[in-house]
Amino acid sequence: MSTFVHVPAASITGPLESIGQRPGADSGDPQLGILRFQTREAVRAGVWECEPGGWPVESRADTETCYILSGRAIVTDGASGRTFEISAGDVIVQPKGWSGRWDVKETIRKVWSLR
Repeated sequence: MSTFVHVPAASITGPLESIGQRPGADSGDPQLGILRFQTREAVRAGVWECEPGGWPVESRADTETCYILSGRAIVTDGASGRTFEISAGDVIVQPKGWSGRWDVKETIRKVWSLR
């Protein structure tokens, strides 16, 4: 059975649960915050925030689609070497198997969905 999920705007922009430093970080001190939406589906979703810092991504295990709410980061695609500056209002999709790099320049917050 599918479950309807409603997350009020105040929850999206409000305080998040602190979950420590981003695993694999190799620059800065990227501390994370998260709010997981309660769903019973194969799709997982929530809000994620990260302070400045950087880390590599090696062969993602899932596909992530996200909408950037605030902040700024440089994302480098491992296959092409192309860099993308992402900021509020952008949507990005990191497909299963994607490799690259995230470098957060200003604390970034996004709504994400994993499949």
